[in-house]
Amino acid sequence: MELTEDDVLEILKLFEQSKFDFLELQHGERKITVSKAGAASAPTQVVAPMAIAPTAVAPAPATAAPVARPVVPRASPAAPRSETPATAPGLVAITAPMVGKFYASASPADPPYVQPGTSVVAGATVGLIEVMKVFTSIKTETAGVIEQILVASGEYVEFGQTLFLLRTNGAS
Repeated sequence: MELTEDDVLEILKLFEQSKFDFLELQHGERKITVSKAGAASAPTQVVAPMAIAPTAVAPAPATAAPVARPVVPRASPAAPRSETPATAPGLVAITAPMVGKFYASASPADPPYVQPGTSVVAGATVGLIEVMKVFTSIKTETAGVIEQILVASGEYVEFGQTLFLLRTNGAS
């Protein structure tokens, strides 16, 4: 599946509405790097391979415009931000597998998949992340009891952000 101009614009819109300062996305040969820092000094651009014709994007006001920059190799990848304290012994963090919008249930009318105190088996769905109208299930890797839910339904989450704390069955 190839990224279209509408897909890129949707990604930029989601990024602009998020609390994130930096996004790097690679889809096939296309790489997109967006940063809110330094938005006033650089024009908005989309980085694409030579085979794909670049599309002109009108720059938005400097205060809100995400800025795409060529991908520069780093010595080490940036660690995902975590706003959660370190987990206690016996607790396992269930983290976001991608950047997107978290949902606690399949639809607003449905009850949440889990609540604190819910027992789950390995592989159980505990939530969803939506990106560009594609939903990905968040599943447990181990059985246990949901100890804490750290994000609200409808909240944007980062890759690697802790969403749930799970008390494994072997811990008290």
